[in-house]
Amino acid sequence: MSSLGKQNCFSFTPVSIRQNAPPSPGVYALSNARQWVFVGEADDVQAALRAHLSAPGTRLRAALPTGFTFELCQGSMRRARVERLILELSPACNDRAQP
Repeated sequence: MSSLGKQNCFSFTPVSIRQNAPPSPGVYALSNARQWVFVGEADDVQAALRAHLSAPGTRLRAALPTGFTFELCQGSMRRARVERLILELSPACNDRAQP
């Protein structure tokens, strides 16, 4: 996803999520202008992103994500892909990415 994220980063807004994020299984990452904020996985990437966007007062929202990217990935491979991306990207809001 690192190279994918550089090519296909979308605005983290309701309209952009609806237009660009699929209601399909996959992994996704949120970023702001300075860093990767969060890497996650879901059966429905679009619904997961909408849930993050509408959850006020969370650590993730406090990091002010402005963009997202995603990669379609079936359930059996998602967890391993997320773990690799957390190690590679060190997102600020994934617990394992914390020092």
